[in-house]
Amino acid sequence: MSDSQIVAFTIIAGLLTITPGADTMLLIRNVLARGRVAGLQTTAGICCGLFVHATLSALGLSLILVRSAAAFDAVRMIGAGYLIWLGVQAVRQSLRREPVGADGGGAATAAAPATVAGRTSFLEGFLSNVLNPKVAVFYLAFLPQFMSAGDSVFAKSMVLATIHFVEGVVWLSALSFFVARAQRWLRGPRVKRTIEATAGVVLIGFGARLAFERSR
Repeated sequence: MSDSQIVAFTIIAGLLTITPGADTMLLIRNVLARGRVAGLQTTAGICCGLFVHATLSALGLSLILVRSAAAFDAVRMIGAGYLIWLGVQAVRQSLRREPVGADGGGAATAAAPATVAGRTSFLEGFLSNVLNPKVAVFYLAFLPQFMSAGDSVFAKSMVLATIHFVEGVVWLSALSFFVARAQRWLRGPRVKRTIEATAGVVLIGFGARLAFERSR
């Protein structure tokens, strides 16, 4: 892979990374609900999902999503349902009246074991990314543009996914710290509940848009 290919991929993947989407809203929601550490765990889950897409793309399995409308629609509906479920949970959490602590988590959340909350945040981020068929299609269509004759497709896919992974970790981690810091400025529980409810509504909107989008 040439230096120009690496630079081009880094720039394009970086632009994709900073573009707000369902993953971004999920991250904001989890930081508000569980604190900064949960945001970092969500970040890890989201970024680890990239390797799943890169692997499937390299193995050609993602081709099924492109050529089979039924398969694409099935994954699309599962992903849409999951986003809507996350959004509903965020809205429900925002309607609760428990006092919110300094870390942004409610009393019930604070009482929960940290390891359980961590696994939940990681899994939510991972599934949000893996169940998004658009990411799979993007990797299938995008990665081959940076392959040359004689390249090891799997190895190159992992290299490109690692670049994307690093960009995602840096950007989403910075966003987690920003949202956590903003919480300290916006100490009113009503404001926090409003932001969390907004994040939930946006997640529901992303899910509904994905569900009603015309199949490929």
